[in-house]
Amino acid sequence: MAEKYVIIVAGGKGVRTGWDLPKQFLLLNGRPVLMHTITAFYDYDPQIRIILVLPEDYIAYWSQLCAEFRFDILCEIVPGGDTRFQSVQKGLEKVERGALVGVHDGVRPLIDKQLIAKVYEAAATWKGAYPVIPLIDSIRELDSGGESHSVGRTKYRLVQTPQVFKSDILIDAYKQEYKDDFTDDVSVVEATRMIHPIMVEGSPENIKITAAVDLMIAETLIRCRI
Repeated sequence: MAEKYVIIVAGGKGVRTGWDLPKQFLLLNGRPVLMHTITAFYDYDPQIRIILVLPEDYIAYWSQLCAEFRFDILCEIVPGGDTRFQSVQKGLEKVERGALVGVHDGVRPLIDKQLIAKVYEAAATWKGAYPVIPLIDSIRELDSGGESHSVGRTKYRLVQTPQVFKSDILIDAYKQEYKDDFTDDVSVVEATRMIHPIMVEGSPENIKITAAVDLMIAETLIRCRI
């Protein structure tokens, strides 16, 4: 079995809706969001090598949080770049070839070990895999003139993380120049045409916390699990 890594990308500094801290450090059910995310991967496999990409200005603060909350899951800390693309590049510097490596958003704290296992197992077979969920709401597309028209939602999927690949593929993919349409790791890999990663069924609970309402939803969901 190949060695497994996960790069947890938490390099953002964005503050929204009046929050005083980046989202990954906000409290969720009594402890920082990021600790929930890390714990999920540790619960999946205590031997997985966790690479945590943080804003350089907040590395010392993270150490304080770990001491305060007695959080002792081993992570290798890497200072992030100016963009997500650069942050993943920096994380990949710590990854060996011949392994499986996932990239996960630090602010998706409700990922569960069953979904993690599903994506890693699929990537071991197909060289790359990522979770998706169907759209529930109706969607419309705007044309160049500002008019809109209905689009069949069955043709579309919402993409989640972790996105997992054979490490050689992801390392080589991140050597290319950045492009504006690199919205995630799948788009970076597909640009190389080395492989076409497969989709696996994701989870509607694997939400990304980007606004205050997401934190409220996550709080409710996590309490239902207890």
